[in-house]
Amino acid sequence: MAVIVPSPLTAAAFAPFGDVLDVAGTPDKLINQGLCGRFHDRAALDFGPDGRAGISLFDAQPRALPYMLEMVERHSDGSQAFIPMHEHPFLVIVAPDMDGMPGTPRAFVTNGAQGINFHRNIWHGVLTPLASPGRFAVIDRIGETPNLQEYWFTSPYEVRSTP
Repeated sequence: MAVIVPSPLTAAAFAPFGDVLDVAGTPDKLINQGLCGRFHDRAALDFGPDGRAGISLFDAQPRALPYMLEMVERHSDGSQAFIPMHEHPFLVIVAPDMDGMPGTPRAFVTNGAQGINFHRNIWHGVLTPLASPGRFAVIDRIGETPNLQEYWFTSPYEVRSTP
């Protein structure tokens, strides 16, 4: 069984798959009488020509490492942003596309103050909080056409904290 060791989530490492949503750096501008920093336009949201943005709330069961990765999914018609409603790290798994199938997965762990936005058509693992509560605000495509493709690995991967 192949082993995946998660890396800390950084904007540079995650860029091929999506956007990191955080308040790193200096705010783009100050608003509300100078008492609120606005970190403007942090995600490339994409809902296709036949969809619209929707905000849903998810409450996922926490998981633990080692974690068995058996399946990834992707959404061909829209991006999908996950914003934690807590301050606990969560596991983010992605895989490059290799001619319509997922390549070797990569794993990241957020710092507890980061959200993520998967770009359209990116292979990714399911929502994987590492602590309770597993509550997230999710901004994704709402539409009539199917927007989910799953891929089950013939041999699962094990995600663990050490090699």
